[in-house]
Amino acid sequence: FPTSTYIKLWADTQRQLDTMLQREREEFLQPEEDHEKVMKMLATAYVQYLEMLRKLEAAHAHLIHQQKRAAVRQVLDGVIGRLLEIKREMVALEKCECHRMDGILMDLKRVPEDIEIPIPEYFIKENLRILQEREEYLHEILLNAGLIKQEPVTAMTLEEGIKVIQVAERARQGRARAAFMKGIYLEEKRQSRKENQETGKNPDDAATCIQKVWRGYSQRKRTEKLREEEMIFLGMNSSEMINGTGSLPPDSEAMSCLQKANVLEGEVQKREDISFRQELRTTEGPHIKETLQDQITQCFLECRHVTGRFPDYPPEKTGGSKAIFIEKHPEQVAEELAAKKEAEKQDKEKNGKKQEKAKGKKPEKAGKQVVDLGWKMGPSNFLSILEEGSAQYQVFWEKRDNRADFLQDHDPELIKGGEREEVEEEIRVQVDEVMQEKLLNIKKALDGEIGPQGKAKKGEKVRAAMLSLACRTIDSLYQELAEEGLLIKVKHVHLSDYIGYYDCLRSALRETGAQPVPSIPEVRQLVALYGILPLGSQTVHENAPLVKSLLLAGPAGVGKKMLVHAICTETGANLFNLTPSNLAGKYPGREGLMMMLHMILKVGREFQPSVVWIRDTEKMYSKGPSKGEEEMNFKRLAKLLPQFLKALKPKDRVLLVGTTSRPFDANMGPFCKAYQKIILIPKPDYLTRFGKYFNSSSLHYILQGGGALTKLVNLNCLAQVSDGFTQAHVVDVVHTVLTELRLLQMDRKPLRTAEFVTSLARHNPVYKEEEETFQ
Repeated sequence: FPTSTYIKLWADTQRQLDTMLQREREEFLQPEEDHEKVMKMLATAYVQYLEMLRKLEAAHAHLIHQQKRAAVRQVLDGVIGRLLEIKREMVALEKCECHRMDGILMDLKRVPEDIEIPIPEYFIKENLRILQEREEYLHEILLNAGLIKQEPVTAMTLEEGIKVIQVAERARQGRARAAFMKGIYLEEKRQSRKENQETGKNPDDAATCIQKVWRGYSQRKRTEKLREEEMIFLGMNSSEMINGTGSLPPDSEAMSCLQKANVLEGEVQKREDISFRQELRTTEGPHIKETLQDQITQCFLECRHVTGRFPDYPPEKTGGSKAIFIEKHPEQVAEELAAKKEAEKQDKEKNGKKQEKAKGKKPEKAGKQVVDLGWKMGPSNFLSILEEGSAQYQVFWEKRDNRADFLQDHDPELIKGGEREEVEEEIRVQVDEVMQEKLLNIKKALDGEIGPQGKAKKGEKVRAAMLSLACRTIDSLYQELAEEGLLIKVKHVHLSDYIGYYDCLRSALRETGAQPVPSIPEVRQLVALYGILPLGSQTVHENAPLVKSLLLAGPAGVGKKMLVHAICTETGANLFNLTPSNLAGKYPGREGLMMMLHMILKVGREFQPSVVWIRDTEKMYSKGPSKGEEEMNFKRLAKLLPQFLKALKPKDRVLLVGTTSRPFDANMGPFCKAYQKIILIPKPDYLTRFGKYFNSSSLHYILQGGGALTKLVNLNCLAQVSDGFTQAHVVDVVHTVLTELRLLQMDRKPLRTAEFVTSLARHNPVYKEEEETFQ
């Protein structure tokens, strides 16, 4: 599509967003007692924000103009954050992670696929080079440590060598015979010319010659076209064939052009912004520096006039001289501090009386809140971001004429506005260093003071191992974790590869008040909302409802491990594996585990986003005494996890993910307390099992290779018979049956349903009692 299409899409979405913000101001800020009405409002807003997210993501992915992409990115992050806030309100209202959306979808004329969560491309695209370098570095570390084996170069077998020699010899004989026949043909041609010269030309012979030449030419053209189509189908066409005389089919030519356009678009999007920083530093730098020094000096003089002494210079942790630049006079600051101290004294005196009164009035207040007050939307961190993005769009982009901007180049004034703030911050840091030294000298000369001496902190007992970690580089910690097998390679699977379809039966059960197990599409949505979207964007993670830990629970083989790898693939996250078997013999004792978690936290923060995966996490909280040293060490980890989670701040894109196939073996109190969100993953339903059989790699390979599924294979029957079996069982059955030998026998021995059923019978299904225990 042309750029104008995505500019129009952006404009339409901005108008839709303005309407939505106006509606939020009118409806969401008013208390409401009817919970059904509130839920309908929230669900409608949720679906509409999802639609805006999908449109903004498409515009951001395909726009070329860097400043337009930045404007869209701001609104895109705001929409993602607002979506998570609305989801939090829906969960708090219904006390459930999955909601009835059928009625809302029908009212809005949407289909269930419209509430799938789109994953923005910029999560990976903007850091693609860094992620590729990190992946190559990790592969090199694992290869040197012997944890993975380099793919061996296999030597040619005797049979393969004989076959190559035979092919070469037949080709040589063919060329020799062609040269021999060509000589005979030329000799016959010379003889016929001599005869024609002697007897004269015949019109019938001439017509026959022309027909022969034309038929040969047309047949060669048809053969070339068929051969080219065959090479395209096999994926063996070369650029010379495409650009030469051969012609592509219309659909293949369109796909080729689309791929070239996408590559070109990506290269254009990577154009670096024109830097005006040096120009601003040269032209406006001296003026900014002089202004800052004058303001700081004036503030210090006024403070000394009021308080009688020079103030201490604000430390850099509190923002340095930023703390000085406030719109208040020193007298106002002094009055506020005095009033604050008096208020604190009064609070301390009346503290006991207030507590006694509060105890007597607690039941009455609680009752009044239930009767008088209804639901009200909580405060939002993203409405201001959305309103700011909408205002910027109206000022800069709404009335901009894009027809003249063919190159989609930068706007210098907008760039200078952004660069000016960074230049001011750089100069402010330099001014702080100079003014701090000047203030110290003045205080020594006038007040006889010395600089502020920081009080020595009380001695903290820090272990020798922790002190050694502080001196080590991040690269050395990264290498050690990889060599110990705690930092592992991520399998490249996407969330969309977790196949599953909507189940209307579950929606019908929810209408009756029941709480069935989430369907697979709902699992995909929850994983995207709580795992992928916050990890992918720093702005979203810092301002959205913070989810530090996530638990995936379900029978063995339903795809928990695949979902963990999908989270890492979609966000480019590192994956730390703390499986009990992986921790055996590594970092023993409490001190060793503390050092390991400290290393993971340090590396995870530096190379964020990161995922810490604990497989079979129920063993940390298992009931009864520990049976061995390894199990005892793993149980110690459960006591350290709360400290690890407490150390995670909103700016740290680190997520703890636990997976368990037997959650009922754990002590439920501390187990459920450790994980903020728990997602129960179901066994596959009929449609999912049918899709698994049909989309399995081996069957897909058969169909691609020209094979066909005969009536002897009844996929509907297989999907029905495999009720109770998991996705892993189905895939294992297909791969067990369709071996390399069996694929070679396909022509003379077609596949039968009984072959799959026999292999399926060797697995143990998920029985009804286990499923009820999960529920």
